[in-house]
Order: sequence, then C-alpha cells, then structure tokens
Amino acid sequence: MQAFTDEQQEKIVFAIQQAEARTSGEIRLAVEPHCKGEPLDRAMVYFERLGMDKTALHNGVLIYLATEDHQFAILGDKGIHTRVPADFWEETKELMLKHFKAGDLVQGLIAGIAHAGEQLKRFFPREADDVNELPNDIAFGDGKE
Repeated sequence: MQAFTDEQQEKIVFAIQQAEARTSGEIRLAVEPHCKGEPLDRAMVYFERLGMDKTALHNGVLIYLATEDHQFAILGDKGIHTRVPADFWEETKELMLKHFKAGDLVQGLIAGIAHAGEQLKRFFPREADDVNELPNDIAFGDGKE
C-alpha cells in the first residue's frame, strides 16, 4: 500500500524544496509502514543510510514516520542540534502531532518541514555557492530491516 498519493508526495517534496531554498541545510523524510524498535532509533538508521551525517555543515534534519504504527521522530545533525533552542524538537513534534491527530499526515509533515526550515534558515542561511547536497525525494522503506 502506498503511503501517499502522487499529488501528496509532490506537495511534501515541494515543501522540502521551499524550505531548503532559504538555507544551506538539508531536510529529508523517511517513511515506512512499521517501526521496528523505537522511532528515534529508526530515525538514526535512516539518517545514516541516507548520508545525512555527511553534509558539509552537519545541518541535516530527518523526519521519520511509521504510517501504520502511528509513530514518528525528528532528528537533527550536530550542527543544527547544538544551535536550536532546547524545546525546538518537541515544539516541532507537537506542531506536527496536532495535524496528525486531525487525520492530516501530509499537512503535519509540511508544517514540520516548514518549521525546521525556519530554524535552518536562521542558523544556516543560504549562500550564493550553496548546493543541494542530498535529494529532496521521500525515502520509502518497508519497515522490515
């Protein structure tokens, strides 16, 4: 079963593109149906698998979502994690959760992406020579490995 329609995927990818257009930071979304273990642990697996720990400024943010298990996590690399306020990650999760509870996963993801993008823009503004270090597409997993 596909987690999102093509139109929904386009909206999410567009939100990532919009957020990254103002920052040197990188945002990725990893989605799988089931979470094998703890959501933050799964986020760490995808963070490494997607090469997010290899960005030049260590300013990547990963949003992980297990659609069938209704679990998610947000993980930032050390460059952004050390600069955002202590409550930033929880604040972002609560913003997303409000939409998730209303049954709108897509809008919740878009809100989380935009919120993370604002912080990335604040601490890592886009420079003229910035390049997109990572793809903006959604990384889909099967939740089995």
